[in-house]
Amino acid sequence: MNPDLDKLHSYPFEKLNALKAGIAPPAELPHIALSIGEPKHPAPDFVADALCQATKTLSRYPLTKGDARLREAIARWLVQRFQLPPQSIDAERHILPVNGTREALFAFAQATIARKHDACVVMPNPFYQIYEGAALLAGARPYYLNTLEETDFIPDFDSVADSVWARCQLLYLCSPGNPSGAVIDTETLQKLIRLAERHDFIIASDECYSEIYFDEHQPPVGLLQAAAEAGHTDYKRCIVFHSLSKRSNLPGLRSGFVAGDSEVIARFLQYRTYHGCAMPPHHQIASITAWQDEKHVSENRERYRRKFAAVLDILSPVLKVQQPHAGFYLWPETPIDDTEFARDLYAQQHVTVLPGSYLSRDSGGCNPGQNRIRLALVADLDECIEAAQRIRTFVNSIAATSATSL
Repeated sequence: MNPDLDKLHSYPFEKLNALKAGIAPPAELPHIALSIGEPKHPAPDFVADALCQATKTLSRYPLTKGDARLREAIARWLVQRFQLPPQSIDAERHILPVNGTREALFAFAQATIARKHDACVVMPNPFYQIYEGAALLAGARPYYLNTLEETDFIPDFDSVADSVWARCQLLYLCSPGNPSGAVIDTETLQKLIRLAERHDFIIASDECYSEIYFDEHQPPVGLLQAAAEAGHTDYKRCIVFHSLSKRSNLPGLRSGFVAGDSEVIARFLQYRTYHGCAMPPHHQIASITAWQDEKHVSENRERYRRKFAAVLDILSPVLKVQQPHAGFYLWPETPIDDTEFARDLYAQQHVTVLPGSYLSRDSGGCNPGQNRIRLALVADLDECIEAAQRIRTFVNSIAATSATSL
């Protein structure tokens, strides 16, 4: 077996299951899960209809490169959404459909990392666990950049020594961030592009939460957008990852794309041809309809706005919590240890949340997820309100117990 498998950490939800093991929560309270970032809003009917009508395509093998119509639909969406020069995005050279961004983010490291004893992959901390696993199984060492409140939950890229950038082969970004919802600004993205040019590494920007935001006039900036505004319309060393899972409430469709530097895309396609990961043809046809429609995406954002407003109104008086710039997570501080908070909340209120320390590694003398929890506001409005009320009751009980013990 690959010895690098021994370097993998337990997945956060394995730890969470172990934390909850043996606990019998109140049976009269229905369980509410805010731990997993799986959208629960209804999938668009027109996408489901397209999927059903396309089943006749099951009689042929799909191309790894994807249907040209899908790539063209994605190209049009990229140009419109991120205000890119139309001539700078070629559906033939710059775009590759993938089966969701999770598998693509993992596979990308396997294709791009040159195995050297000092190979390094820089990533935010906390982070989506795929970044770390991909780095370890590609033979590289993760370098964690803490995202802390004092830097608005953006990694302090200026703190990274040149010696680290010199070893870096791949930089994972997540903007909007998981779990904080922080958005990296254009100036910072352009600075990272200059660093990538200087030290010859690739930027892999995970932008799967980019379409869930709160100000319709200020959508989150993307890496390709920042590159184009700086005049880098060849998108050299820049790769973005987008998905229909969050944007269109289609996590089961497993549909996304990778776009950017044409030379990198060509080599990644070569890898994927051997990988055997072509998107099913009926999924591709359904995806075309999703990328071509913005009405359902706007309606989706409005649902999240209502939930955030209601939940923050309930939780703000008892927890230190703020509305994120984007995404569907809350990242509040806890008055007690985050694992204790999550365990006792489940035991007393039958609500599941994810301890922040499960999403992080000890780095720079701290675990940046410690004493925080991640709340995924993916359930419907009434269920999110009910969960928030139970959390508030639980926090008040902690405060009452603390006051009694004094």
